[in-house]
Amino acid sequence: MRTTISLEDQLASQVRREAAARGMSVSAFIAATLSDALKRREPAEQRPFQLLTASGVRPLPSVNLDRPRAIETDEDAAFYAREQR
Repeated sequence: MRTTISLEDQLASQVRREAAARGMSVSAFIAATLSDALKRREPAEQRPFQLLTASGVRPLPSVNLDRPRAIETDEDAAFYAREQR
């Protein structure tokens, strides 16, 4: 595809010098440089994760939040114990 771009004189001179130093045409140098820049594009900065909790509500002392599967198991056992009655 053919495209026309406008560059400031100083930038155009730098591009011509760099392309010549690499033995490339200006067009090939610009295409390679843009391609590399797009490949290295950094992801958008993400905001840090913030845990929202309900105020005043705290886990029971017997609940270990480091073992979430144990919490599910305890809840299931309590549920099925009620169902057995």
